[in-house]
Amino acid sequence: MKTTRQVQLDISPSRFLPENSSSISRFRTMVLTYYSEHGRDLAWRRTRDPYRILVSEIMLQQTQVERVLEKYPAFIASFPDFPSLAGAPLTDVLAVWQGMGYNRRAISLQKCARRVVEEYDGVLPQDPEILETFPGIGRATAASICAFAFNMPVVFIETNIRRVFIHFFFGDHETVDDTEILPVARQALFRQDPRTWYNALMDLGAALKKTGENPNRRSRHYTKQAAFEGSDRKIRGHILRLLLAEKHLKQKDIVEKFSDDPARIIRILDDLEAEGFITRTGSLFAIAS
Repeated sequence: MKTTRQVQLDISPSRFLPENSSSISRFRTMVLTYYSEHGRDLAWRRTRDPYRILVSEIMLQQTQVERVLEKYPAFIASFPDFPSLAGAPLTDVLAVWQGMGYNRRAISLQKCARRVVEEYDGVLPQDPEILETFPGIGRATAASICAFAFNMPVVFIETNIRRVFIHFFFGDHETVDDTEILPVARQALFRQDPRTWYNALMDLGAALKKTGENPNRRSRHYTKQAAFEGSDRKIRGHILRLLLAEKHLKQKDIVEKFSDDPARIIRILDDLEAEGFITRTGSLFAIAS
């Protein structure tokens, strides 16, 4: 795949018509041609290992590809398979996860590994309905794992896929619901090779994001990500980094690290404890074992 030359796209909206077989065929050809010329070479696309694909899919939730490219190799090196992740101390998992954000994904990923080891003899189930019941895995992520790990002809929508279909099929719509997109996505699916098809859609969607107004703003499901500065999420991450470095800290020592309302910090500590990130022994907090 070529990755060096400047992406050139005919981005005219509404070039294709839903429920028109000729139009769907032309769209499919355009998407696959784009991928053959501009597809990205990403580490998780060089493997068919279900574990590594699961890790990449969880990492890619709410995180830019560039950041995952930095953190993915170190995570795989530290925890190369389901048993190694399932048996690792949470402190080790969180230490490697640092810099990814949304730390609850690390806990979910480890819980997934433990379930695979304990309930499925170390083999990830090839069933999206089963995967949906795993921690941190919703319908779209379950289907995505099945497409990339097992090349299953599943139909799902995520942010880049949604962007492509809105742009090329719903250019004249002020608002678009996923229920309108799904039938078109089902028609267009390249069933001979779903893995390549979804890689192609995601790369085309990522390129479209850089060409102008984001088509996803016309989606009924569009939500703008909350600012990170000053958020509970930032404070949570800071608390976890403190405990990873210091091992044990008293509540008052943690509170004193922040200029925020002490009641807010105490609430966040309570939340982290309830979610299984940290434990409290007397007045001391530590990362959960």
